Amino acid sequence: MVNTETITTINYLRSTQAIRDRCHELFDLCLQDRLTHFTCNLNALDNVAGYVIDHINIAYPDWQIPFHSRWRHFQAGGVDRLTPLSQKLADLSAIEQARSQFDLAVTSVLLDAGSGSDWCYHEAETGQVFRRSEGLAVASYHLFVSGGFSHLGIPQADAIGLQNLSLEQLATGFQVTAANPLVGIEGRLSLMQQLGASVAAQPDLFGADSRPGGLVDYLFTQTQAGQLSAHQVLEAVLQGFSEIWPGRLTIEGVNLGDVWVHSALPDRGLASQWVPLHKLSQWLTYSLLEPLQQLGITITELDRLTGLAEYRNGGLLIDLGLLQPKHEAVLGSAHLPSSEVIVEWRALTVVLLDRIADRIRQILDRSAEALPLAKILEGGTWAAGRRIAAERRSGGVPPIQVISDGTIF
Repeated sequence: MVNTETITTINYLRSTQAIRDRCHELFDLCLQDRLTHFTCNLNALDNVAGYVIDHINIAYPDWQIPFHSRWRHFQAGGVDRLTPLSQKLADLSAIEQARSQFDLAVTSVLLDAGSGSDWCYHEAETGQVFRRSEGLAVASYHLFVSGGFSHLGIPQADAIGLQNLSLEQLATGFQVTAANPLVGIEGRLSLMQQLGASVAAQPDLFGADSRPGGLVDYLFTQTQAGQLSAHQVLEAVLQGFSEIWPGRLTIEGVNLGDVWVHSALPDRGLASQWVPLHKLSQWLTYSLLEPLQQLGITITELDRLTGLAEYRNGGLLIDLGLLQPKHEAVLGSAHLPSSEVIVEWRALTVVLLDRIADRIRQILDRSAEALPLAKILEGGTWAAGRRIAAERRSGGVPPIQVISDGTIF
């Protein structure tokens, strides 16, 4: 029997409040020069904010910025892939269409960990070649539309289809060969199979049909007066998918997902040195909001979600000197996600994304409601991080190299 203190700790570590609390603790230590791997040069904040504003002016000159989400990547190369999908689903009810959209978003986001610089996807329909996140999105989209995640062979995902997905099927769908290697493909397959098992084991969240899209129905029951907090969506995501993550920290057998240890935090008892980040879960949450909005649900408290602790956002901070490595190994060696170099980098990224967003709003005289973090990420810091990486390094690789298993970034 799990005691009350343990339950409280688990719930806390699954909250964005815990993300900001623990990341701010590390940030305060950084400002005191008490961290091992990074210092922070806040004098560079205006330069970073200006660089992001310049990029938004190029990408969205009318400043009509959509939310940061997977849906943007499905239109990579200027191709409208969502209209043909909508036409395939047109005979279904609105809520069934939303279930299928959830199925697509969940599978695609969970397959979105860094691809490595050597992989690409050739889209036969357009003749275009895509890499990295867009390539993974386009590949997963076509695998989804062809019925690759469903035992019925239709555009949906279900427990049986996910659990029976083979390495050969996934490799074929992503065009993986010895000459076109995809980082962590075995880890990606495991995520899909574990996703199927988790969906099947939780009918209260995912319904009797055992589909990720069943989460639509659960969230619909959580709405009040047509409104739903973005954090409620994240809570459902963390509860529903926590068991799929391999080799993570646990409390009383409960898998906590994207949570890591940093020894600089004071030891105050149970999990007090643990740093939750929940990058893919928040990326998924951002990506589930649009189908809910299309059902007429108003999303509230959007800025309770945090910036995403991943290599594009974090790379921007290093490349523009807001974060500065304290020793050569930071940039000169590859690091495991569990290493304190990476935990430190990601935690400081979360805090600094909030600061960048605040500074951009101050410069432009806009409110958080008019320019939420979800738009600044999209407009925005993620794309600006990719842009400067391409300017600085061959292949646009990030400044820090992470040893990925296909389940983190």
